[in-house]
Formats: sequence, C-alpha cells, structure tokens
Amino acid sequence: ASMTYKTILGRCLQFIPVFLGITLLSFGLIYIAPGDPVGIRLSAGGIAADPQLVERMRTEMGLDQPFLVQYGHWLIHFLQGDMGKSYITDLPVAATFWKALPYTLRMAGTAMGLTLLISLPLGIAIAACRNSRMDYVVRFLTFVLNATPGFIIGIVLMFIFSYRLGWIPVLATTKPIGMILPALTLGLVISSRYIRQIRAAALDELAKDYVIGLRARGITERVILFRNVLKNIMVIVITLTGISIGSLLGGTVIIETIFNWPGIGSLIMGAIGNRDYPVIQAVVVWMALAFFLVNLIADLSYRYFNPKIKDL
Repeated sequence: ASMTYKTILGRCLQFIPVFLGITLLSFGLIYIAPGDPVGIRLSAGGIAADPQLVERMRTEMGLDQPFLVQYGHWLIHFLQGDMGKSYITDLPVAATFWKALPYTLRMAGTAMGLTLLISLPLGIAIAACRNSRMDYVVRFLTFVLNATPGFIIGIVLMFIFSYRLGWIPVLATTKPIGMILPALTLGLVISSRYIRQIRAAALDELAKDYVIGLRARGITERVILFRNVLKNIMVIVITLTGISIGSLLGGTVIIETIFNWPGIGSLIMGAIGNRDYPVIQAVVVWMALAFFLVNLIADLSYRYFNPKIKDL
C-alpha cells in the first residue's frame, strides 16, 4: 500500500511541470496564430470594427498585455477555480465546459465498451484458429477499416441506419439513441487496430510452454484462452485502452461534427476558430488531466495482472 501511495505522489509531482509546459505551449501557439478575438467577436455581432472600440475591447479583455502576463493571469485565476469568461459569448467557461463534458464522457465510455466487446473475443478467437478462413476474413476486414478514414465509416453507417433503414434519427443529438452511431463508428475504428494487436499477443502466449502443460492436463481450450491467455495479455490491453480512452476523453472533433454531437470535440473546434483563449485552455487542461488520470489508473492496474511489476 505504501508503494502505491508513493507511486501516486510521484506521478502527481511529475505531472506539475508537464501541466505547465502543455498549457504554456498551447497558449503560445494560439497567441501567435493569425486573427484577433476582438475582430471575430465584432464581426460575429455585425458591429463595424471601429479602431477606438477595438482598442477599448482589447484592454477590457486583457489582450493588450504581454504574452507572459496574459498567461500568468489565466494560470492564477485557473488555480483558484476560475476558468474565466468566453471572449465570444461572454459566458463563464466553466458552465460551457461542464455542459459539454457529460456528452463526451458518455461517448467515450460507450465507444470503449463496444471496442472491447468486439476486439477481445475476435482477437483471441482468430489467434486460436490461426490461418483459418475466419482468421483471413477478420484480418482483411481490419485492414480495410484501418485504412478507411473514420468520417467515411460514420457517413456509411449514417446512410445505412438513418437514411436507408430509418432506425436512428440523423439529428438525435441530445437523446441516448443519437449516441449509437458515433460510438459504433469509433468502436469500429479502434477495434480495427486492437484486433490485430490482441491476436499477435495471444499467439505469443499460445506458443509458451505453460499452454502445452495446461492442454496435457486436459484443460479445455476455451478455459485456456479466456482465463489464462486473456489474463496474461491484459497488460497490453490496458496499455491500448489507456491511450484510446485518453484520446476519446479529449473529444473526437470529426466524428462529433458529423453527428452534431455537442461534446468537447465540438467545443474545442468552435473555440479554435474563434480564438477563444479561455475555452481552449480549459479543454487543454482537461485533456492533460484525462491522460494523466487514465495513465495513472493503467499503471496501477498493471500490478493486478502482473505482480512481477514492482516499481512503476
């Protein structure tokens, strides 16, 4: 237990400079990008960009200050729990962010669940019947899906289930049924990579001596595959899952845009287009925290499936 607490504390201390570096870099990239939040806000409101009005608004929004002053001002307020106000809507960033976050969390959870339900049984099954017809067919399909852009898969699913069959409304953005197609799209895209990697890991396990011993003792193939082999490849599965969940929690811009899903991806897309610094920084911090927490949980999970891992 003490080692676990030490590990968590060490990870938290390592995260501090990473957090500062990520936020500083993102703030700097947006700062030097062409365009101006004041001009965008005025044009969106249909107001003529009078020079005096522009200067006054820049002063009010703090955009006339040096870069490090702007960053320091944002950081101090953020550490106090204040995400600031949107430059475009003038609404609290926290309210906008917390409104979009549940949609992304539901999407990420559903997509990851579908991915594991598809890839784990299939990956182990085709490893068990290596070079069979099923193995060739599944691997061919994974190559096709992996080579196909995610938005193409989403459009095809939308055409089949929404247009041709009429089972799922196209714009059911705030209803549970509206999550099915985007989550299935992400599940298929991620599974196309997982299946091959799980197959390779399972084949490595099946070639080990302990499997021969289990078979000699009369243990059924299904028990060997889904109790012994699956447990021994879980470190690889956890690693893959951690990377994917971190990415999903950051929002999937293209998929959310296609299906009009009001999650973090749509939020950051609009904020980047409008140079809305406070919103962008809130999403960047969330993505950094999401990867940190997911990786920490993954590291701690390694101990359960592989007790040989002593020092993380």
